[in-house]
Amino acid sequence: MAELRRVGDVIYEASASSRPGMRVPVRVLADEELIAQIGADHSLSQLMNVATLPGISGFAIGMPDMHEGYGFPVGGVAATLAPDGAISPGGIGFDVNCGVRLIATGLDRTEVEPLEPLVHELSRSVPTGYGRGGRVVLDGGDMDRVLADGCRWVVESLGLGRPEDLAVIESGGALSSADPSKVSSRARERGHDQLGTLGGGNHFLEVQVVDAVFDDEAARAFGLVRGQVTVLIHTGSRGLGHQVCTDWVRVMDEAMPRYGISVPDRQLACVPLSSPEGRGYFAAMSAAANFAWSNRQVLTHRVREVFARKLGVRPEQLRIVYDVAHNVAKLERFVDGQLLCVHRKGATRAFGPSSDELPAAYRGVGQPIFIPGSMGTSSFVLAGTDAAQQVSLASTCHGAGRAMSRGAAKRKVVGAELRRELEAKGIVVRCPSNAELAEEAPVAYKDVERVVDVVARAGVARKVARLVPIGVLKG
Repeated sequence: MAELRRVGDVIYEASASSRPGMRVPVRVLADEELIAQIGADHSLSQLMNVATLPGISGFAIGMPDMHEGYGFPVGGVAATLAPDGAISPGGIGFDVNCGVRLIATGLDRTEVEPLEPLVHELSRSVPTGYGRGGRVVLDGGDMDRVLADGCRWVVESLGLGRPEDLAVIESGGALSSADPSKVSSRARERGHDQLGTLGGGNHFLEVQVVDAVFDDEAARAFGLVRGQVTVLIHTGSRGLGHQVCTDWVRVMDEAMPRYGISVPDRQLACVPLSSPEGRGYFAAMSAAANFAWSNRQVLTHRVREVFARKLGVRPEQLRIVYDVAHNVAKLERFVDGQLLCVHRKGATRAFGPSSDELPAAYRGVGQPIFIPGSMGTSSFVLAGTDAAQQVSLASTCHGAGRAMSRGAAKRKVVGAELRRELEAKGIVVRCPSNAELAEEAPVAYKDVERVVDVVARAGVARKVARLVPIGVLKG
């Protein structure tokens, strides 16, 4: 922490000379309170380790929600120069394409009351918890199609969704760099019945209400109005993605000596992106990302089915605002013409109004970004800015960020009491166990309002709307 110097309102930097082996400086977006929280764990040290990666460009960047992770900190961003810079599975994480999807309904709060039957029906239709399977079971051929074609195959072949959904999913819900042959049989086995499931940990499905609008123009473009009911889905590639990361970390750990690479932490195992191992991992990670987008697509269909059964709502009345990943590596070309492999781990893409990668309706406004709070607190809708390219590698935060480990949260919080507290606030909760509920208690997370304020002050995103939970389905 002593190496950090404040260089802007909410920007701290440490030079490349702060530690032997660092190739680029470190940059952290935070205010004084958040920088103190970041200093309470090893995330800054991990970020300095990231700055030693071969081919890293610009800065190793930490977001205000940064906390300790596997090799890379969660809330970390690093870009390496293609084609020979490093790619590291630790910079994406085990839950490949964990991400967030926002669904806007044509309903207000009064039209979903009483809420208890709706949340109960959602809990019956959406399997939660570690290892749980769902109704979609994929054989070998179908798994190949999901891994290769993502959401398009789910919509067109399974009929789970609407064609217009694809336009408002990052990358259309499929990365063309995917190669199903690079995904192991063990990964396929773990994922064969997990489309349409939430999983465990911090994954959730929330019924929310828009309670504030900060940017009228962007809110109109996103189709959000005050009082509107929305559904926010947070989950990823489940056991399949976890196995992809496990498999390829092992491969890279064994391959590093062949490329003369050494890293200060074995969890940063990496190889050149252009190497056979690097290309193989990138193709497998892309396939796992396609699986995750497909998972959220099936969950969207389940939500539409429930709203139709309980409230008589037509599918087209539940419109996807956007779907964005926050655990992925992508090849992106920046304003200086460089092609970079951008690792975002617990960080969200934040493309600005001039990006031609955005849906036509959002050009001139900026990419929608969703920042979940902790259970029982607000979530935020943001819009990306063009300035984010220079400040933060076109990236922003992905949530509130943990301030306490899951074990510490369970020691501090009584799950049954937390459940009663949430219900006393009018929030209907469904979670498999009180212990898992305690792990995700609001006290275990940083202040999401403060985190969002930092990225707005840094100029990498602007606030559009605030959402408050009324029904929570936890993994």
